[in-house]
Amino acid sequence: MLSRLREQIWADWIWFPEGYGWADLTDHDGKVYPKTQDLWVTIPIALCFLVIRQIFERTVATPLASILGVTDKKRVRASPNPVLEPYFCSTSKNPTQSSIEVLSKQSGCSVRQVQRWFRRRRNQERPCKLKKFREASWRFTFYLVAFFAGLAALIDKPWLYDMKQVWEDFPKMPLLPSEYWYYMIELGFYLSLIFSIASDVKRKDFKEQIIHHVATISLISFSWLVNYIRAGTLIMLVHDSSDSFMEAAKMFNYAGWRKTCNIMFTTFAAVFIFTRLVILPFWIIHTTCVYPLTLYRPFLGFYFFNGLMFVLQALHIFWAILILRMVVKFLPGNHIVEDERSDKDETESEDEDGGHEKLQNGHAQNGHAQNGHTPLNNNHSKKD
Repeated sequence: MLSRLREQIWADWIWFPEGYGWADLTDHDGKVYPKTQDLWVTIPIALCFLVIRQIFERTVATPLASILGVTDKKRVRASPNPVLEPYFCSTSKNPTQSSIEVLSKQSGCSVRQVQRWFRRRRNQERPCKLKKFREASWRFTFYLVAFFAGLAALIDKPWLYDMKQVWEDFPKMPLLPSEYWYYMIELGFYLSLIFSIASDVKRKDFKEQIIHHVATISLISFSWLVNYIRAGTLIMLVHDSSDSFMEAAKMFNYAGWRKTCNIMFTTFAAVFIFTRLVILPFWIIHTTCVYPLTLYRPFLGFYFFNGLMFVLQALHIFWAILILRMVVKFLPGNHIVEDERSDKDETESEDEDGGHEKLQNGHAQNGHAQNGHTPLNNNHSKKD
């Protein structure tokens, strides 16, 4: 029964245009085609990325942070409290004013002391600046190398210049070694992001990031299985083109280099909007969604692939809005830029002057976005 169900799921008519099927992806005459079992290689590659990342962060990112002057403020830890700690862990990290008054009576502390305890306890769980710098350094390095490696792999390919070539001889396009490694390394990297997501810095767009990673992994894997590899290489190249600027902007932001950070972020914003909101929808998605209809009748695999493309495009629009909000802050008279997706440490002055209002709202004010994309906290005095 399971074998019959498998045959029905992987039927040729579902995943390929009429007249084509899995038999067309059988190796012959020295020509190699993508295979399902190839994807298993990405798991050890992802594990290797995790090991390489740990080595990189200790031997490269940490010394670089010291050179650039990245330092962490000393945080005052919240004292152990048998009443407040269970409430913080199981009920709310941002209690309302009425809850604070109840907790004050239960714990024997004043309202101000309860507010201060929760502020310090929240600060304890926020990632330190050095941790964020190391993460940004690792991603910057990968995205930069991946972009130029992808560009080198595609620079002599005709579909980079004429995207209609994506469908030339489909699905019988043989697999090239450069395409194989480009796919395996990119997919391995995104799998490593899934593996490390529990320990990575969590931002306000955490759910969107999960959706993005899952959609990206699904898109890369599916395009490999049905030999949409030419389109896949273009999509990966477009995504890698802007991400290194974003990570560089975050690195300089954490180092307090305001002018350099602003230049990097402005460059990122321009590249992101051009590649994700112009090239991707009007060139690549048009090539995968509209042009094929002139060649083949629609099939389920066609809808599935383009459905994932539209999910990514929706996320790009979401992040573009956050990025534009950041760009507005660069206008004359707006000198402070904060990360719309990241929490910032709460200070003693915030607790004294604005604690009641923040706690009544049930949350502390935060600050922007990542691609992935990340809005920045430029409250620094160091200059280039």
